[in-house]
Amino acid sequence: MIKQIGLALVIASAFALQAQQNSSTPPQLPGKVAVVQHLGAQLPMNEMFRDDTGRVVRLGDYFKSGRPVLLDFMYYRCPMLCSMVLEGTTTALTEIKLDVGKDFDVITVSIDPRDMPDDARVKKEKYVKRYGRPSAYEGWHFLTAHESAIKHLTDTVGFQYAYDPKSDQFAHGTVLIAVTPQGKVSKYFYGFEYKPRDVRLGLVEASAGTIGTPVDQLLLLCFHYSPSTGKYSAVAMGVMRAGGAATILCLGGFIFVMVRKERRNGIHPQ
Repeated sequence: MIKQIGLALVIASAFALQAQQNSSTPPQLPGKVAVVQHLGAQLPMNEMFRDDTGRVVRLGDYFKSGRPVLLDFMYYRCPMLCSMVLEGTTTALTEIKLDVGKDFDVITVSIDPRDMPDDARVKKEKYVKRYGRPSAYEGWHFLTAHESAIKHLTDTVGFQYAYDPKSDQFAHGTVLIAVTPQGKVSKYFYGFEYKPRDVRLGLVEASAGTIGTPVDQLLLLCFHYSPSTGKYSAVAMGVMRAGGAATILCLGGFIFVMVRKERRNGIHPQ
C-alpha cells in the first residue's frame, strides 16, 4: 500500500513538472531569425497539438479532407507584428472567392509553448468573425503545442525564430506557406500584406488544379512564381505578348508579299 502511494506521488509529481515546463518561460533559442525555404518538405503529420477547444489533435488530421492548406506562425500574446500578419492574411482571404473550410484550410500555430487553448480561441473568434464566412469556423484552426512539437514543425518548414527573455517576446519573420493536400510545402509568401492573386494562385497550384477555375489555370501559365520574392510575376505574360506581336508581324508580312505577287502577275481583286 505504501509503495502504491509512493508510486502515485511520483507520477503526480512528474505530471506537475511537465505542466510547469510547458507553461514556463521558454529558453532562449540559438540561431538567427530567418525563413529558409524547404520546398517539397513533408510536414510532421504525427505531431500532436491542441486546438482552440483544448482537444488533442494530430497535424495530419487537418489534411484528411484533401484540401490544400495555408500555414502560418505567430504567438497569441504578440503585442503588434502577429496581429498585423493576421490582419493581412484575413484581408487577402476576404478578397478571393475560394472559401476557407470548403476549398482550403488555414492552420495558425503559436510558437510560444505558454499559449493555451483559451488564447487560441480568442484569436479564432476575432478573425473568423472578421473573415465573415460561416465555413471558416471549421476550416481555420488555431493551435498550441509543447515546444518539441512546435520546433519540429518550424524546423521542417525553415521558420527560424528566437526568444528574447529581456523583453519576453519572440523575434520571428512573417510568412504564409501554401501546403499541398498531402502535407508538402509548396509556396512561401513573405510579408504581412499578401496579394490576393498570389494567394489564390498558390492555393490552386498547391491543389494540383483540383480547386479554382479554368481562368486560374490560364493565369498559372501566364505568371511565374519567384521563390526569392515569394510572388507571382507576369514574366510568362510578357513572352506571350511578344509571341502574339511576332505572329501579327509575320501575318502582315505574308499578306504584303502575296498582294505584291498578285500585282506582278497582273491579278487584280474583283
